[in-house]
Amino acid sequence: MLRKVKAAVVITALLGGTAPLIVPVAAHAQSGLIRDIEVEGNNRIETATVNAYLTVAPGDSYDIQKINSSLKALFSTGLFADVSFSFNQGILRVNVVENPIINRIAFEGNQRLDDDTLSAELQLRPRVVYTRTKVQADVQRILELYRRSGRFAATVEPKVIQLDQNRVDLAFEIDEGDATGIRKINFVGNKAFDDGELSDVIRTTESAWWKILTADDNYDPDRVTFDRELLRRFYLSAGYADFQVLSSVAELTPDRSDFFVTYTVSEGQRYQFGEINVVSQIDKIDPETLVPLIEIESGEWYNANLVDDAVDALTDSVGDQGYAFIDIRPNVQRNRETGTIDITFNISEGPKVYVERINVVGNVRTLDEVIRREFRLVEGDAFSSSKMQRSKQRIENLNFFKSVDVKTLPGASPDQTVIEVDVEEKSTGEFSIGAGYGTDNGAFGQLGIRERNLLGKGQDLRLNFTLGSTDQQIDLSFTEPYFLDREIAAGFDVYRREEDNQDESSYDEEQTGGRLRAGFRYSEELSHSFRYSLESNSYSNINRSSASRLLLAEETEFVESAIGHTLTYDERDSSISPTEGYFARLSNDLAGVGGDEQYLRSRVEGGYYYPIDREHEWVLSTRGSTGYIFGFDDDTRISQRFSVGGSNLRGFESAGVGPRDIATGDALGSKLYYTGTVQLDFPLGLPSEFALTGRVFSDFGSGQDVDGARPGEIYDTGTLRSSVGFGVGWESPFGPIGVDISQAVTKEDHDKEEMFRLNFGTRF
Repeated sequence: MLRKVKAAVVITALLGGTAPLIVPVAAHAQSGLIRDIEVEGNNRIETATVNAYLTVAPGDSYDIQKINSSLKALFSTGLFADVSFSFNQGILRVNVVENPIINRIAFEGNQRLDDDTLSAELQLRPRVVYTRTKVQADVQRILELYRRSGRFAATVEPKVIQLDQNRVDLAFEIDEGDATGIRKINFVGNKAFDDGELSDVIRTTESAWWKILTADDNYDPDRVTFDRELLRRFYLSAGYADFQVLSSVAELTPDRSDFFVTYTVSEGQRYQFGEINVVSQIDKIDPETLVPLIEIESGEWYNANLVDDAVDALTDSVGDQGYAFIDIRPNVQRNRETGTIDITFNISEGPKVYVERINVVGNVRTLDEVIRREFRLVEGDAFSSSKMQRSKQRIENLNFFKSVDVKTLPGASPDQTVIEVDVEEKSTGEFSIGAGYGTDNGAFGQLGIRERNLLGKGQDLRLNFTLGSTDQQIDLSFTEPYFLDREIAAGFDVYRREEDNQDESSYDEEQTGGRLRAGFRYSEELSHSFRYSLESNSYSNINRSSASRLLLAEETEFVESAIGHTLTYDERDSSISPTEGYFARLSNDLAGVGGDEQYLRSRVEGGYYYPIDREHEWVLSTRGSTGYIFGFDDDTRISQRFSVGGSNLRGFESAGVGPRDIATGDALGSKLYYTGTVQLDFPLGLPSEFALTGRVFSDFGSGQDVDGARPGEIYDTGTLRSSVGFGVGWESPFGPIGVDISQAVTKEDHDKEEMFRLNFGTRF
C-alpha cells in the first residue's frame, strides 16, 4: 500500500522587525525530499536571485532549520515586505511580497533647510527599494540636521502614497518649530573671572530680541564643545596652567523652547613665568644666540600663546641655519609652592623625513595645479611642519574652498611621508547689488558680476557698474595669478568714469582708459607691482564766469600715458583689520611715454600697529603718507595733483585743505602734501555679537604749491592743519559702517571744515 505523506509549513514575518515565525502544520513535515523549488510573487526580482539566498536546493532533505535560515537570508536583503514557505508533495514554494520602489521623495513644511540640504542626508533615493527601517533612519537624520541648526522642537512625519506597479511616493512632513534658544548660561567654579567676562570668551550667547542677525544664541552641541576649547585657551593665556572644564551640561526646558547651559570649571593656581632656558643638542647651534628670540620675561603671568610663539620663532631661526630636521620641545616645570613655571626649550635633531608625494582630493572644478602651486613644499623636499602650515594658509587665502584639511600619511619607507590635501569647494561666482552712502561720494548704487575661479584655473574676472550722485563708473578687470606658470599676478583693467567735481573745483571730468599690471613677491613680506596705463581725459561743465583762471588755462582734452610701480613691505597680522605689525609702501608714476602729459608723481606711506591690550583688543596705530608731483615741460594739472582733506584728514572736507583760488574758492590740488594719523581703537564694552568698536584719533597734515599761479591769486600757506575726534565702526552683516565726529584744531580761514563723516556700504 502506497502511503502518501502530506505536510505544510507556513513561515511569515511582518514588516516591522518581528522575528520570523516557523509553524509546523504536521509533525511529520520534518521529513521528505525536496524535488523542486518554485518562487511565486516576484515581479522585479529574478527567480535566480531568490534561489541564491536559499540555504536548500532540489535534492536536499526538507530541514526546518535550513528553511528558517533561508527566511532570515531573504529578509536581510531588504527586498521583500513578506516571505512565506510551503512544502507539499516534494515541492517547496517560496511566496514573496516585494518591497515597493520609491518613485519620488518630497519635503513639505521645510523653510529653514532647503530640499538639497535635506536630500544629501538621506539614505533613500528615487528608484531605490522602500523599507520602513531606512525611512525611520532618515527621519532621525533630518531631526539631527534641525538640532544642529538649533531647532530641537522639530518633528518629522513620513507619509507613503501608494502608486501602481508597486511604486510609492515618499513625503516627509516637517514641522520645523521655533529655534531652540539659550535662556541662561551659567558658570560654576570660576573665581578669577566673573560670568560676564567668560561669556565674552565663548561663542554661545544667551537669546535676546536684538540678536536676529546671529545664530549663536541657538543651541548647538558642536558649538558648546568648541566653547570648552575657547575657555581652556583663555585661561591658559591668563596664567592658569592647571585649568580644566569639568563638564558642560545643557538642560532642555519642559516646553522644549530653550536650554540652560552650565559650564563647570576648575581654575587651579595662577602661575608666573620662572626661569627661561634654551638647551641645544646640536653642536653648531649656540643657545645664547636664540634666547633673544623668546619674547618671554620672568615674572610675567604665564601665557601658553607666548610659549607657542617662542617655539615658532626658534624653529624658523634654526631652520634658516640649514637644519630642516629639528625637534623643539618646551619642557614645563611647575613649582606650586612659588607659583612659577620654569620652561626649558630643548632643541634636538628630529628624524629625517622627506616628502614622497602630495595628493590633492576633493577638488571638482579647481585644477590640481591651482592648489599645488600654493605649496611651499614639493616632492623630494625635506618635510617642514611650518612650511606645511604656511601652505595650508595660502590655499585658504585663495577663498575657493569651504574647508582645507592638510594631513600627513605614512610613505613607502619610514623616512618618507605623503601629504594629502582634502578640500571642499564652494561657489566662487558672485552676483552683487550694492547701495551705500559716503560723505565724499554721496549716495550710490552698484551692480557687479564676478568669477574668482574662472574655469577652475584660479583666474579672476570682474565687471562692475556704479551709479552715484557724483560718480558714475563701469570697469572690467581680469587677473591671472600665475602668469606664464610663474608666481606673477598679471592682469588688465578697462574703465569709463565720470566725476562731478563742481563742489570742489567747478568742473566735471570724464576718463576712459585701460591699465596693464603685473606683480610678484620677493618674499612673504616684500612685494612689487608694475603697471602701464593709457587714459583719455576731458573736462566739461566749466562755468567760465566763476571758475578759477588756472582751470580755464588748462586744455580740456588730453591723453595720459604712464608707467608706474609700487613696492610694499608688509609685516602686519592682517591687511584688512590689522592689530599688530607695520607696513611701508613706495609708489612712483611717470607720465610721458607717449600721450600729452609729462610728470613724475611719487608717494610714500606707512603705518605701525601696536596692541596695547591683546586680550581686550586695544590697538594703537600711527599712519602717515607724503607725496610730490612735478612736470617736466608743462605745468601739472588740478586732476593730477594731490587732494588733502576728507578721508585722509578728518575735520576738513574732501580737498578742503591746500591751495585755493582767492576769487572763486576753487580747490587747485597740491603738488606737495603730507598727512598723518594717531588712532586708538578699542571695544565699546558691548556684547561681541554687536561687532561695534570705538576709536579716538588725531589727524594732521597739509598741502601746498601749484603751477602757474600769480602773486596774490591763491591761498597757499602750507601751514600745519590738525584735528581731533572720535568715531564708531560697525562690521554689520550689510557691510562696514563708519561714523566719525571731528573738530579742526589748527586751520586757516580759507579751509573748508567738516565735523561729521559717514560711510556706509552694502552688498546683497
